[in-house]
Amino acid sequence: MRIKKGDTVEVLSGNDKGKTGEVLEVIPKADKIIVKGINVRKKHVKPRKQGEEGGIIPIESAIPSSKVNVVCSKCGKATRIGYSEEKGKKIRICKKCGTEIK
Repeated sequence: MRIKKGDTVEVLSGNDKGKTGEVLEVIPKADKIIVKGINVRKKHVKPRKQGEEGGIIPIESAIPSSKVNVVCSKCGKATRIGYSEEKGKKIRICKKCGTEIK
């Protein structure tokens, strides 16, 4: 997968189209990611221990990684990711401006 934990991404389609957020978790087997503040669902939680509160809590759900693009830190635009080799190491680069994405 080209998207890593900690990347800032922009949603390309769906209810949250145009929103940006940070990647919290990457699930390579399912080709999905969890983004902070995107695809928020309500979960009904029952109190399990004495004194613990139950209720309805918001939780971010996974979205397909194909529905997001990484936002370049330099040009600030949503872009595809390319790869380049520098000093024998493979690095991710912005397809629009050519700078390294960390």
